[in-house]
Amino acid sequence: MVTLFLCGDVMPGRGIDQILARPNKPVIHESYMKDARGYVELAEAASGPIPRKVGPSYIWGDALDELKRAAPDIGIINLETSITTSDDFWEGKEVLYRMHPDNIDCISAAGIGVCSLANNHVLDWGHAGLKETLLALGKADIKSTGAGMNIREAAAPAIAELSGKGRVVVFAFASPTSGVPLNWAATDTASGVNLLKDFSDRSVRSIRALIQEVKRPGDIVVFSLHWGGNWGYELSPEETLFAHRLIDEAGVDIVHGHSSHHVKGIEVYQGRLILYGCGDFLNDYEGIEGHEYFRGDLGLMYFAGMDPATGRLVQLHMTPTRIKYFKVNRASRDEARWLADVLNREGKRLGTTVTLSENNALTLQWKHQDVPTRK
Repeated sequence: MVTLFLCGDVMPGRGIDQILARPNKPVIHESYMKDARGYVELAEAASGPIPRKVGPSYIWGDALDELKRAAPDIGIINLETSITTSDDFWEGKEVLYRMHPDNIDCISAAGIGVCSLANNHVLDWGHAGLKETLLALGKADIKSTGAGMNIREAAAPAIAELSGKGRVVVFAFASPTSGVPLNWAATDTASGVNLLKDFSDRSVRSIRALIQEVKRPGDIVVFSLHWGGNWGYELSPEETLFAHRLIDEAGVDIVHGHSSHHVKGIEVYQGRLILYGCGDFLNDYEGIEGHEYFRGDLGLMYFAGMDPATGRLVQLHMTPTRIKYFKVNRASRDEARWLADVLNREGKRLGTTVTLSENNALTLQWKHQDVPTRK
């Protein structure tokens, strides 16, 4: 069995960058805030003092013990920040995230293997910021996908060789439905993100061709997709059909969906895992009011056990988490129960349920069906 760690948006820029060892200049160009340190002050007003000049492992908090315990073969995240000192901010962009390149070790500290960059913040500080982001990740030996110096690079998958267990192949796309500007799309001659223009037949065929070019027997294919709005549990018929077609027609084994600031329903379709929205895993929203109903401070660590011979899901265990003091903390019993209730409510129409163990871990249950083996 191959075990993958997946989570939602990891946003170590802006306010969080200001508490790390080498913060960027704090100036930002948002209508709400002009100094990134203001987000630290908001968090401290809500929760209490937050240390400064923290080490690279600080932001991961209790997640590090969970990663050590679960010992996944690879970790895959949506890294939603520009890693740059560029001052060339994107004019008209309302929210701007950047982390100093010297803080890249905070990503390495959790042993992350692949970062999806196909999202609506990677170009917040311009094309120069994207170039520096790619260089910083490459220098740290962290694989990335979903953005590049041209469309060929942006569309290329990140391929991780697992010792004695085959490969994990990660493709990343960003949908305009998540707020990605259309002019962020990479082209033959311009850097940018790997933009998924729509959920059409043409898009499915194009994705299928990309996967067929690289997929080998025993590969696990992950499709990391930034899509949909920040708030709300509703899944459109178009989204559900597209996720199913990625599995049926394109050869995808895991749909890793993100953009929603809270966890959404989970489906197991044809034996393959669909995470429609993983929720935020780390952000600097602490102290910002609004949307409390959705509990955007609560997240999940998804540990997916996969059969590499078939690409099917064997098991999914989840560790509930809470963002506080700009780091990941274990969720309380009540918070874990709240997450379980949400997943059971939203999973009802998707054919999934979760059970809550004594140690607050969640385990996914689904109806196993006979599924033809792919050729």
